[in-house]
Amino acid sequence: MNATRVDADVIRRLPKAVLHDHLDGGLRPATLVELAAAVGHTLPTTDPDELAAWYVEAAGSGDLVRYIGTFEHTLAVMQTREGLLRTAEEYVLDLAADGVVYGEVRYAPELMVKGGLTLPEVVEAVQEGLAAGMAKASAAGTPVRVGTLLCGMRMFDRTRETADLAVAFRDAGVVGFDIAGAENGFPAADHLDAFQHLRDESVPFTIHAGEAYGLPSIHQALQVCGAQRIGHGVRITEDIVDGKLGRLAAWVRDRRVALEMCPTSNLQTGAATSIAGHPITELKDLGFRVTLNTDNRLVSGTTMTREMSLLVEQAGWTVEDLRTVTVNAVKSAFLPFDEREALLDDVVLPGYAAVL
Repeated sequence: MNATRVDADVIRRLPKAVLHDHLDGGLRPATLVELAAAVGHTLPTTDPDELAAWYVEAAGSGDLVRYIGTFEHTLAVMQTREGLLRTAEEYVLDLAADGVVYGEVRYAPELMVKGGLTLPEVVEAVQEGLAAGMAKASAAGTPVRVGTLLCGMRMFDRTRETADLAVAFRDAGVVGFDIAGAENGFPAADHLDAFQHLRDESVPFTIHAGEAYGLPSIHQALQVCGAQRIGHGVRITEDIVDGKLGRLAAWVRDRRVALEMCPTSNLQTGAATSIAGHPITELKDLGFRVTLNTDNRLVSGTTMTREMSLLVEQAGWTVEDLRTVTVNAVKSAFLPFDEREALLDDVVLPGYAAVL
């Protein structure tokens, strides 16, 4: 199928997998307005359409710190059990509506305890909401499986507690761990105790790296901390000259380290300058295990369908390219091998075969 004949309706029907998506960055604007009113939090506007536009504008400053600052409002409504239940359930239903068949959602429990919930209570509420969403999606004929990544915040000191939570809930829907927050000035290696504990307990983890900081961040995440995947990783291209890979880039490609790439988000934070020139295309063509992700659907005003459509329209991607990144994502999911194989064989590959 020629890329120019792939419209959004076809792309929407394709099975998708997303590995890098933040719960607190993907609320429905109308839900945010309702929940903010209930808890007495003041928003920039109470019109859902205007609020959605405000998020995209505010996050598009080209500055990662300001981008992160937009989460003040979503987090304000995620401090109660009711708020967490609703946002988690709607998160799953929105993925299902977008054709996602497997997703990994990440969030930082430590940012959701201002209302008096304990860390375990936060995780329990989110898992209950996700389960309700999966049940409704399945009943509607659009099944989606969602695993949870618990995030430690790299600028604070509760990452070991969060790692303990990931271990405690590993059989209750939590599939892994992440470390997030402002990258520059807050090296992942400051949290080696958490990463060692995860390795000791055989819990997989990914690390945000190579977005706001360059190659040393990626090297540290992989070689010092032991990450199995890299969140973003766009600056790995600094180790590639005229198609020739340096030692770190070769390590990432040859060992099939998945790169969780988020094109629209990277444009907003200044990590990339255009969709057409985004590193995901070069890296895909060089054989890296790139995956396509939304990062924060509200903040970036995006969906997986939109991310795929942008790459088709502006970077010349084909359905085969979309299949490649989807297969990459499933292969790199924090799921048991047999479950990944079943998802590929029973859902993803037949879904793409139907349009090829």
